[in-house]
Amino acid sequence: MPIDPICGMNVEASTPLRARREGDVFYFCSEHCRERFLGENDAGSGLSGEIASLKTAEGNVYTCPMHPEIRQDAPGDCPKCGMELEPIVEQNADNQADYESRWMVRRFWVGFALGLPVVAIAMSATVGVPVERWIGPAVSRWIQFALATPVVLWAGWPFFARGWRSVASWNLNMFTLIAMGTGAAYFYSAAAMLFPDFFPESFRVSGQVAIYFEAATTITVLVLLGQVLELRARRRTAGAIRELMSLAPPTARVTRDGHEVELPLDQVRQGDLLRVRPGDKVPVDGEVTEGGGTVDESMMTGESAPVAKGPGETVLGGTVNRRGAFLMRAERVGRDTVLARIIDLVAEAQRSRAPIQRVADAVAGYFVPAVVLVAVATFLAWAWLGPEPRLVYAIVNAVAVLIVACPCTLGLATPMSIMVGVGRGAREGVLIRSAEVLELMRKVDTIVVDKTGTLTEGRPRLTAVVARDELTEDDVLRLAASVEQNSEHPMAHAILEGAKERCLGVSRASNFDSATGRGVSGTVDGRRIAIGSRDYLVDLGITGLDVLESVAARLRRDGNTVMFVGVGGKTAGLLAVADPIKKSTPAAIKRLREWGLNVHMLTGDNRETAMAVAESLEIDHVEAQLNPREKHERIKSLRAMGRVVAMAGDGINDAPALAEADVGIAMGTGTDVAMESAGVTLVKGDLQGIVKAFELSRAVMRNVHQNLFFALVYNGLGIPIAAGVLVPVFGLSALLNPMIAAAAMSFSSVSVIGNALRLRGTRLG
Repeated sequence: MPIDPICGMNVEASTPLRARREGDVFYFCSEHCRERFLGENDAGSGLSGEIASLKTAEGNVYTCPMHPEIRQDAPGDCPKCGMELEPIVEQNADNQADYESRWMVRRFWVGFALGLPVVAIAMSATVGVPVERWIGPAVSRWIQFALATPVVLWAGWPFFARGWRSVASWNLNMFTLIAMGTGAAYFYSAAAMLFPDFFPESFRVSGQVAIYFEAATTITVLVLLGQVLELRARRRTAGAIRELMSLAPPTARVTRDGHEVELPLDQVRQGDLLRVRPGDKVPVDGEVTEGGGTVDESMMTGESAPVAKGPGETVLGGTVNRRGAFLMRAERVGRDTVLARIIDLVAEAQRSRAPIQRVADAVAGYFVPAVVLVAVATFLAWAWLGPEPRLVYAIVNAVAVLIVACPCTLGLATPMSIMVGVGRGAREGVLIRSAEVLELMRKVDTIVVDKTGTLTEGRPRLTAVVARDELTEDDVLRLAASVEQNSEHPMAHAILEGAKERCLGVSRASNFDSATGRGVSGTVDGRRIAIGSRDYLVDLGITGLDVLESVAARLRRDGNTVMFVGVGGKTAGLLAVADPIKKSTPAAIKRLREWGLNVHMLTGDNRETAMAVAESLEIDHVEAQLNPREKHERIKSLRAMGRVVAMAGDGINDAPALAEADVGIAMGTGTDVAMESAGVTLVKGDLQGIVKAFELSRAVMRNVHQNLFFALVYNGLGIPIAAGVLVPVFGLSALLNPMIAAAAMSFSSVSVIGNALRLRGTRLG
């Protein structure tokens, strides 16, 4: 019997819920049932004690959003910064995520409701409303104390816990500053109320020591708002995984012992025979053994046209069978399917990039220890050299240093610019997910684009009609459309739309016949009509095909799919269908090249079509016929070369590459999975939006740096004054009164907000 490496007790085998390979068994200890160990079938082997690298039976490993190297198999707090751990792959963690979000929202609204009166009372005198005169100074102070206490100590408690954790692990960040600033403002004010005789006369206003409960509550509520927005953004990111998981059907029709039964997907085994009907999703990866169909693989390959499948050909789980029915043999099931690997790639790519340290956090790494050292030095200097009562002056001036260093404006500097910048982008149809994305876009030197739906419209259109002999172009198109109206193929739809645009009426076709992936035929007005590939028409005995072959070759070089049309046994003409380039694409590509960006095209389409599009847009780096994993690997390779990569795409097949890129850009006209995997979404699906996104990034980050200057210049000037460096020259009157410090911080806040609002007038594109 295997032994639990934690407590030494015997462990028991459980049914493997997500076994990695056939025969895996999860073992669990009856005393430590949350810990799972992956062992072999033979007892006692394989229990090396490696826990963190394995998914639990619940299916999740939890990690810190700020420190992804932290991993454990149960929810909890990060040992470095104290943040809530979140699952790498969202499965059964929705309740936990909702719980965290609900609690943070509740803390915000309670803090807002109780903090608003505190700010109103404290600031009333500055706007000419004498609230304190109406209710009395003592009552006013006690009301502020009573309302601010739950805001700071309950609503803001997570920040104190995270701040303490950051100090204990010496990973200083914004939570360190927030805890220090709110704590100094609140406890200084509480001490001023409860022990007023402890403070020197120079710190009294109208006989009372000043209090700063409004500063503590304001900081707490603003940071809570930022946390609520951040939680929602992280949950949206996890939505990409859930969306991908939903692509696989919940059940499969399995043929066993001559009987067809419908079983849950997790009961499908390698070698099972599965029935796939028209409109069904293919359950797992496998090989067609009988029958045939037309399978839409666009979500995997990016190929806009469905692909004909017959015996011996491979089908992929999650793709959709549009026409026909077939039997398939399951070859890759569970975690081995292409769809499952895409899910793993997206999850890995999303977690492999440590979140970019915000500018304010980077500053905090130097600012916090400097402020603490100055406060300690101030205390020691006044305790040793100051006038009597030395201890009182030492404590008051040390606290004054912490108050003047309060990160209220530092906390506003980045969020205000981001808030206004993101709103400005939204007005232009550019949706930005986070500040990290805006910061990274400024550094991008390589832009990778998909073809179908990104550079092109993603919808096949009729581009040319060629007729010969006595028939006109309209005759050829009308006869072809009459037959194609019985087909569900996208090419047929393009032909019908072309006939509709020319106002051509279609006739009823009889004797309709379809050869999957080759062409269709039928009888119209007493004549036999055939539309399809050259080989298809040759097999039907159609003559005269060579006459149009040179025209067909030229159209193919231009990126068209060519279909020959036969009427009454002779070649009557041909039709060309293509996915046209978006009108805005050429100008956008040209602008990106002018900025010095390297432009690459990665597509699942055939090479001939891809090269035609690339040549027309003057794109030098082109790779075609790539699957999702290969696209992901190309992005990974570019990043390994030191490139900062932005990837633009619109399909499910682009999701791993979008997540792997430094910046993912999704077309708003594409799939939800692509948009959830990307940091930027272009609502209009217009490549010109990429140009706007780059311009917005530069404007916002320039604004952030200006705001950080406004935020820090007041602290930089105020800290030495609060420490008392001017006292030897000007005497005790040169001590920085906390009221003046508060006014300086308020002015810095006004400067930051005013500067950020300038972004609303930024011109984009």
